Amino acid sequence: MTHTDLNIQQKQAVEHTNGPLMILAGAGAGKTRVITQRIVHLIKSGVSPEHILALTFTNKAAREMRDRALGLIDADPEINRPVSARATGLTTPYIATFHSLGAALLREHARELGLKRHFTIFDRTDSTRAVKHAVKKLGLDPKQFEPRTVLGMISRHKGDGMGVGDYHADIGDTWRHTVGRIWQEYEAVLAKEGALDFDDLLLRTYTLLRDNEVVRTRCQTRWTHVHVDEYQDTNRVQFAITQLLVGEAANICVVGDIDQTIYSWRGANLANLLSFEEEFPGTTVVVLEENYRSTQTILAAANNVIAKNVRRKEKKLFTQNGEGEPIGLYSSFSEDDEARFVVEKAAELIAQGVAPREIAILYRANFQSRALEQTCMYAGVPYQVLGTRFFDRKEIKDVLSYIRAALNPDSQGDIARIVSTPPRGIGKLTLTKMLEKKEHELSPAAQQKVAEFTDLLSAIRDVALREKPSETIRFVVQKSGLEGKLKGGTEEDRERLENMKELATLASKYDAYAGEEGIEKLLEDAALATDQDSLEKNHNAVKLMTVHASKGLEFDYVFIVGLEEGLFPHERFDDSGDDEEERRLFYVALTRARKKVFLSHAVVRTIFGSQSIQTASSFIEDVGEEHLEALEGFSRPHEHKVDLIDF
Repeated sequence: MTHTDLNIQQKQAVEHTNGPLMILAGAGAGKTRVITQRIVHLIKSGVSPEHILALTFTNKAAREMRDRALGLIDADPEINRPVSARATGLTTPYIATFHSLGAALLREHARELGLKRHFTIFDRTDSTRAVKHAVKKLGLDPKQFEPRTVLGMISRHKGDGMGVGDYHADIGDTWRHTVGRIWQEYEAVLAKEGALDFDDLLLRTYTLLRDNEVVRTRCQTRWTHVHVDEYQDTNRVQFAITQLLVGEAANICVVGDIDQTIYSWRGANLANLLSFEEEFPGTTVVVLEENYRSTQTILAAANNVIAKNVRRKEKKLFTQNGEGEPIGLYSSFSEDDEARFVVEKAAELIAQGVAPREIAILYRANFQSRALEQTCMYAGVPYQVLGTRFFDRKEIKDVLSYIRAALNPDSQGDIARIVSTPPRGIGKLTLTKMLEKKEHELSPAAQQKVAEFTDLLSAIRDVALREKPSETIRFVVQKSGLEGKLKGGTEEDRERLENMKELATLASKYDAYAGEEGIEKLLEDAALATDQDSLEKNHNAVKLMTVHASKGLEFDYVFIVGLEEGLFPHERFDDSGDDEEERRLFYVALTRARKKVFLSHAVVRTIFGSQSIQTASSFIEDVGEEHLEALEGFSRPHEHKVDLIDF
């Protein structure tokens, strides 16, 4: 079998069929292409498609990998013969995120785990609300025990494989001891509402596979060949799940890049990739160093930067794309001056014919977007800030809450959200009695209103379990009264109604699933959506985002702003001193660009309301003077005039 469109290393990875394989894939080295081609090769080598599992981290990545793999499978005449695996009804590889796989396995074994099949998945907003409730119930100060901070600590422990019953803080450590009490109350809220949080989807899956030999064996038989993308981002629980899924056959292929490990703060364990060969003896290692994205100048700069790190496996990116332009360096007077330079340059590129969507502005911290947004607005440069997720919009959460409450009547948070959306004469007292299951204590008129609301949820449940997801969305929007309330209202009301209609359009993508699986998958994807899911492919605008959010994306032109000591590299307050991760983050930023990178820093920056003198980042020096071109800088605000441009 030949793969003429692959380089030697890619071909070696694709044609490796049995035993452990570790692919060290540099940025832009075509790893998704290799994984999808490898899946096709396995099928053509006799492995049934349904025995192939591929796991990644975001809905977006899983969707792209699935589309590419299925496209290759459908286009290959050797696979599409009349007598094929399609006759079995199980004809496609299982390509999903870790969390999505966990949700599927937990639903499949819900009864034996004491769960409802239609358990609610708490997103971060739901979880923060529940922790806030726990803090309040214990009479604690939410400023001292900030709910998001406490939730982060709980999340890290769950990611390390620890449940609340395993958590034992030294009684002398008051803060940690109190976190344990909050955690217990938080778990009580989850249990009461029949819900699991993000981390439970992994932790409960791990304990299921660890403790239930029948389930574990069934999974190992179901998936004989396992792939894990972005392996450097796995935490301890994901690492353990992978080991349990693989079993003795060790037909596992992991793809990762130590130089792109930027999520240690949320539990990613670099050691998982570094120790892979010890965990799986006889591992074949393939290094992908040829980059198909960037110019040689960009790669040379990135190689210079990352070479200073010690905890890595040696590799050096190269390309046949040509030398390319030098990296632009702008020294600004202030953040406003910096923003003017960036937006002027972006406008100049757009005027030359560059599509706005091919320009990205990356920053280390979210607060940096303020000056950039204001300047884009003033200059008339179309922009989109990554982070405003479609599923986070109020009207979308309202519609989905109707469905979640209908499928899981114990989901008190959803009931409280929708009971008066739109208003139906049910006040706080009535709601309290409803949640306490004491409707009989209400007046006859109040009982009638509660009964009507309950009947509405029952009708929604019937439709959700019987009809296609898109029909369910349309039913909810109409029968809930949301459409009637918003129709003919303000411009904002009409926009909300349009968003609900867009939700129905999106839901149609799930209509092909059998039975209730479609609506379950829609609710699951909504709960597990990431910031990258908010990027609209057809939204032709300059993208503004943090460097963390940019991972996995690529653009023709990339601006990296705020390159100052204490900002990028970021000043750390946890004594971790992990300068290597900050350098990896800068490496990720550089390698997002195809054609050209612009770097900028300010001499004076206002942070938390105070102006301070800034020192240029050491990363600029790491790039190498030979790759830089100094752009005219230190201009004062009055020297700049940003022309309005018309699109």
